[in-house]
Amino acid sequence: YQYPLMFGLILAFCWCSLVCCSRIYMGMHSILDVIAGFLYAILILAVFHPVVDLIDNFNLTYKYAPLIIISLHLALGIFSFTLDTWSTSRGDTAEILGSGAGVACGSHVSYMLGLQLDPPPHTLPLSLPSLTVTVFGKAILRLLVGVIVLLLTKVAMKKATIPLACRIFRVPHTDVRRARQRMEVELPYRYITYGTVGFSLMFVVPCLFHYIGLS
Repeated sequence: YQYPLMFGLILAFCWCSLVCCSRIYMGMHSILDVIAGFLYAILILAVFHPVVDLIDNFNLTYKYAPLIIISLHLALGIFSFTLDTWSTSRGDTAEILGSGAGVACGSHVSYMLGLQLDPPPHTLPLSLPSLTVTVFGKAILRLLVGVIVLLLTKVAMKKATIPLACRIFRVPHTDVRRARQRMEVELPYRYITYGTVGFSLMFVVPCLFHYIGLS
């Protein structure tokens, strides 16, 4: 979509500021952590921006992309779970990796089924539609339906994966909180749950929108 450059810069600055300040306010990170994270993000952007189209094309079109994506994200998750003690960062890492894998796989399936095709080059850049009552109401309805589906997906997967992981790895599940802190439970629980949420976001919810006429 084509939108004013200043609007994009202001939105990016506000979003970045809210994320950084919330980390400091919640006591999760120090100011130095936030600065280092900001600079690290710029480095990642500089490295990956030139090849983002190549990576995106691989994710969407390569036949075995989902298998490679899932394997890579699982390997990264296991590698990051080598801490001797439990930390909230382990769960955050698994959620990010699971969500990323689910989004990538959902995009791949949608593309292969012809549900998510790029617009023809001659139609770009797209113009923002006029804000009418109908467009606004449709957007709110899409938001509500999407959030409800994703929340139900998360709850269902959470209730299914934790007892299953405890049973497979023979971890006592009388104290669910303590069981979730075990690596063999936390990794599959977080990864599968948020992977399913990411997949639903990119495939299930859009299919539902198409079926009920909210596309």
